[in-house]
Amino acid sequence: MVNRVSSDNNNASTRSTPLSILDLAIVGRNSTAREAIEGSVKLAQLAETRGYNRVWYAEHHNIPSIASSATSVLIAHVAANTKTIRVGAGGIMLPNHAPLVIAEQFGTLETLHPGRIDLGLGRAPGTDQNTLRALRRDARASETFPQDIEELQGFLSGHSRIPGVNANPGMGTNVPLYILGSSLFGSTLAAAMGLPYAFASHFSPAALQDAVAAYRRGFKPSEQLQQPYVIAAVNVIAADTHAEAHEIFRAVLRMRVALMSGAGPDCTDEQADAILQSPQGQQIAQMLRYSAVGTPDEVKAHLAAFTEHADADELMVVHQSTGTAERLRSVELLSDAYELSPAAPN
Repeated sequence: MVNRVSSDNNNASTRSTPLSILDLAIVGRNSTAREAIEGSVKLAQLAETRGYNRVWYAEHHNIPSIASSATSVLIAHVAANTKTIRVGAGGIMLPNHAPLVIAEQFGTLETLHPGRIDLGLGRAPGTDQNTLRALRRDARASETFPQDIEELQGFLSGHSRIPGVNANPGMGTNVPLYILGSSLFGSTLAAAMGLPYAFASHFSPAALQDAVAAYRRGFKPSEQLQQPYVIAAVNVIAADTHAEAHEIFRAVLRMRVALMSGAGPDCTDEQADAILQSPQGQQIAQMLRYSAVGTPDEVKAHLAAFTEHADADELMVVHQSTGTAERLRSVELLSDAYELSPAAPN
């Protein structure tokens, strides 16, 4: 189940690679959305004290197990309960929104928390077609993704592309933009626009190396970024013992297959294991190909190899688990393995 990236011949410096966190605000079994959000605050506070670079939240809709649907609201809450760590979207699905609204939301966030807000942008709707209609969005909105990014950039920089229309707050905040993707479309767009590129290899691993190579090959410097910058996402389960880590990984796989196969929350472990043996289950498990699972030393070695494999400048780790306590422990163990140091207060 875990990707076999070789860690034998690795020159990557784990200490110099920034580590960040993508928090999916998971609502566990027999848990509530409020508890998930409280867990996200605890995770961000711990990540801050443990020296992680940033924590991001992703826009998903109509998924009972994810509590980050109102992404900018969650970012505001987390940022208000932390002091130094960067907080942002990984990402906002721009086709679901008017660029002006996003500029106002993130301009407000940057005004409240200067120098701490990131805005990652995705092209997918982050949901199914029925929910897309409920969002009152046109399925063809993704076709104007590049133009919408330029419009958003104009609002945030103070050089609006729509005469007489400005984002207030937002104008002149220059919130840094990141392009998210899992294909060559996103990588070539990020390269052409001179923006950092974050690849969603934690759930869509297939095109990782091709997309990163295309991005680096085609990168054109911009006002925001002079050199290409790649963030690669990877799943992490660090535990005190090898057996415990793999037990958590098995529970995560069962939860994932129950959700994605349509088996539902009442799916038993035996039923989930049976689905995992099927072609459908194997395909779902393959989505977690890039997963570093084990003791802190094992995870550190795997991530060092993955950094080289992905040609990444920064890792966006997804601490997978079915419960908050296990997730927080993984955050602690990985930071210890990397000898991370917290940022000094502004």
